[in-house]
Amino acid sequence: MKILVVEDDPELLEPLNTALSQAGHVVDGVETSEVATWLLEHQEYDLLILDWMLPTGSGVNLCQHYRTSGKTAPVLMLTARDSTEDKITGLDAGADDYLVKPVNMPELLARVRALARRSHQWQGSLFRLGDLSLDLATLRVEYRGRTVALSHREAQLLELFLRHPRQILTRDQIEQALWNWESEPGHNAITVQIRRLRQRLQLVGCDRWIETVYGAGYRFSDLSQPSSHA
Repeated sequence: MKILVVEDDPELLEPLNTALSQAGHVVDGVETSEVATWLLEHQEYDLLILDWMLPTGSGVNLCQHYRTSGKTAPVLMLTARDSTEDKITGLDAGADDYLVKPVNMPELLARVRALARRSHQWQGSLFRLGDLSLDLATLRVEYRGRTVALSHREAQLLELFLRHPRQILTRDQIEQALWNWESEPGHNAITVQIRRLRQRLQLVGCDRWIETVYGAGYRFSDLSQPSSHA
């Protein structure tokens, strides 16, 4: 998943980013509501983690603005406020869950997994297309009895394709999904990742499923099915 974390305390933001990244997520971590607002206007996220108190504005206001714009990704609020009234305020603003500081990382990761299951895009840790399956829990691909292990980045790229089978994904869409907003991927970074994923998939016999659509992007199709060429 791609996750936006808004937390003004760098001593908490850094371990949050680390824990979520190690769990296989792509994370944008920012300290201000201004940067967060800009990102929410230009990026798509699968989950938001918002600190209640920020230097300017608040996580509650961010959540309200996000919901008003029609976005539906789950929102987890982080705060030292633990009164019933505060919880009601956060939930009424559109938050889906509430975690009181100090943050326990295993609990936070469990709540992230629980919120992901509420998303309309949730497919669990297992993705399938035809006889091909990707298990995000083990980072392994299986196709007709053959398996191969992937790196985190390769698994993220294949997950993106499996979420959008037979659709053309532009290089910009792939870049936004696989890199956080502060990263500057090299000019051939996407080409390199596509090549590496093809090399992995070649080991199970389906590297040709990644089609280069010249001038448009890339498309992932089940070539064992005649209709996949349509």
